[in-house]
Amino acid sequence: MEQDLEESNNLYDVIIIGAGASGLTSTLYASRAGLRTLLLERGVAGGQLLNTDIVENYTGTGTIKGVDLADKMREDALRFGADNKFGNVTSITVNDETNLKTVHTSHESFTTKTVIIGTGTTNKKLGIDGEQEFLGRGVSYCAVCDGAFFKNKNLVVIGGGDSAVEEGLYLTQFADKVTLIHRRDELRAQRILQDRFLAHPKTDVVWDSNVVTVNGDTGVRNVTVYNNKEDKTSELETDGAFIYVGLIPNTEIFKDLHILNEEGFIPTDHLMQTKVSGIYATGDVRDTPLRQISTAVADGAIAGNEVYKYIQENF
Repeated sequence: MEQDLEESNNLYDVIIIGAGASGLTSTLYASRAGLRTLLLERGVAGGQLLNTDIVENYTGTGTIKGVDLADKMREDALRFGADNKFGNVTSITVNDETNLKTVHTSHESFTTKTVIIGTGTTNKKLGIDGEQEFLGRGVSYCAVCDGAFFKNKNLVVIGGGDSAVEEGLYLTQFADKVTLIHRRDELRAQRILQDRFLAHPKTDVVWDSNVVTVNGDTGVRNVTVYNNKEDKTSELETDGAFIYVGLIPNTEIFKDLHILNEEGFIPTDHLMQTKVSGIYATGDVRDTPLRQISTAVADGAIAGNEVYKYIQENF
């Protein structure tokens, strides 16, 4: 079977699912090693980089816009001849006899010796009244995408981690005021980001509070806020609500492989190998203590190198 597939030029050495920082790096390493490589992406390459205004903690780039770094990574990833196709992956099946894998998309399927999963994450929803109703009419999960629509407006950002604080700072270039609403009495973001946000003349913080509803008419007009310590609710006027309360891994399509943990992330060993031989996971989708561009790139480099070794030993 394998020989027939190779003769018909339909067998890939590796298929990389997802074109974020980890997937693009895997593509670079695998194709540079001479492997027949396919990069599958359902949208524009770049992953979370496309939602990041300024990157200043990726070594060697100084300060760079996220979209510019994404463009450079994609250009590098494809310069050694990897195929790049668009497709919405629906599942992966494994042939136990041949050890080949088939990656199924909405329109076609591809057979490969190895797979690297780098499908990333999606912003978690609050699940409150008004959140879905006002999506695109004041509710957003991407300051870089939607911030420019809110010039001279008052905005709230919900969350307390790096993303919430970074995106809140980004919004200050458009909004008159940005109020961060956080359920605890201290932020979880890096100290340098906290200091910048708290010192900015356009920012404010509402502590110990949860947003319980988003309210409005044709657009968002206010949010109802519950204060945990005072046990009372109040309304805070705003023209938009930007939500950053965590991440959900994009792994539902891989559940039949039985490689997910309880939270839906993918545990791997130090070589990015999952429980299924020849299937690797990298970047934000992996069960990892840190999700940054540098860690995603490191994961991608390891996986791109390891698939070459795996193929040499098993095919």
